[in-house]
Amino acid sequence: MNRIVTFVACAAVAALPAAPAALAQAAPQKIAVIEVQRIIQESAIGKESLARVQKLQQTKQEDLAKRQKDLRDLEQKIQEQGKSLSEEAMEKLQKDYQAKAVDLKRFQDDAQRDLEDAQRKELKTLEERIMPVIDVVGKEMGYTLIFNKFQSGLLFAAEDADVTNAVITRFNTQIAAPAAKPAAAAPTAPKPAAPAPTPAPKKN
Repeated sequence: MNRIVTFVACAAVAALPAAPAALAQAAPQKIAVIEVQRIIQESAIGKESLARVQKLQQTKQEDLAKRQKDLRDLEQKIQEQGKSLSEEAMEKLQKDYQAKAVDLKRFQDDAQRDLEDAQRKELKTLEERIMPVIDVVGKEMGYTLIFNKFQSGLLFAAEDADVTNAVITRFNTQIAAPAAKPAAAAPTAPKPAAPAPTPAPKKN
């Protein structure tokens, strides 16, 4: 998420009008901080992203638990029936056990990789959607620079310099705003009534 800091800082500086060197040095710099972790945890889109990752994690954990149980059951079967089984049957059980153990390790590695990939994808998507919001909030509130509160080496920031709430509010509002409805068509003026037919002249 360090790209958030760099992007906002560069965008804010680039938006400043050109000024003489002496004036630029004297101009006050308005600096803010944001708490990225709070945006992820408290924004509507961030919560949805976390929920998707947690759902995937739960699915993997349930699958892992089932595989571990199957392996334990097979191990118990080997221990309980080992003496009564033929050498050939025992050898088959041991091969099955080794194969399941290898599959379990492979599954654990793949599951960990899948979770990490899902987290990266969700964070990347969230970053792409939140960056324009941070940019707008920074410009509207007149900030020159906005830093990531806990990843910039920052040791102190005044409470009123934290714009996390403003960013979350704007982000949620922007996402929740309903799409504009198309304007209703103007009513069509009623057609004029057809003239009454002229009666035919009477014959004498």
